[in-house]
Amino acid sequence: MEIKNKIENSLLSRLQTEKEVGEKNGIYRLTQIKLAYNTNRIEGSQLSEEQTRQIFENGTVNSGEKSTKIDDIIETVNHFRAFDFMLDTYSEALTEDYLKHIHKLLKSNTFWSKKFPTGEYKNQPNIVGNIETTDPVDVHPKMLELISDYEKKDKIILNDLIAFHYEFECIHPFHDGNGRVGRLVLFKECLRYDIVPMIIGDDKKDFYYRGLREYKNIPGYLVDTILAAQDEYKRYLDYFKIDYIN
Repeated sequence: MEIKNKIENSLLSRLQTEKEVGEKNGIYRLTQIKLAYNTNRIEGSQLSEEQTRQIFENGTVNSGEKSTKIDDIIETVNHFRAFDFMLDTYSEALTEDYLKHIHKLLKSNTFWSKKFPTGEYKNQPNIVGNIETTDPVDVHPKMLELISDYEKKDKIILNDLIAFHYEFECIHPFHDGNGRVGRLVLFKECLRYDIVPMIIGDDKKDFYYRGLREYKNIPGYLVDTILAAQDEYKRYLDYFKIDYIN
């Protein structure tokens, strides 16, 4: 598939410029903090948004009287780094190696990584809620098929991204971290195809999981949740006076 070659993308340009100059009060900072906070919170992190901000800005965290899991802190730092990698490579086609590298960035140096493969597909079955996922022996061919079908498309629209996200989460190729990888890749592909990205908030967690669970029968549940998250990100773009196509 021909990769879109867009010289100027207002959001992309702002994100990349603010990253390079270390801008502390713009869309880059807001996106880093809100995306890391919400995507980790959905997966059970106990860090608050304020603690996430402290880690991003100062590399420290004030846990107060509440205990803080080391992995919550490490995974937050890892997510900031993975986002920067994604931003630097937003135009690259999706491949198995790319997805594995995102996973490695997100899970490296955690206590979890001492027990399970990092940056590699799962080696034992896993389950999401009460839903069985793809058997480890079938993950590689399923992922090849998913990526190939996606990359062959002549034109990518939001519904294509949502469908890819759903299929990825159904396969659940990694032992852990699939949701975080999937949502970060969703953001990347929005930048790649000039689609307004979204941050799925922890407050939408139940609707998001319902959308994934019911997608085959009622795709509107997941689509509506994604659109609501996209509308919220549009408000950030409006605030920072960043142009986008409705």
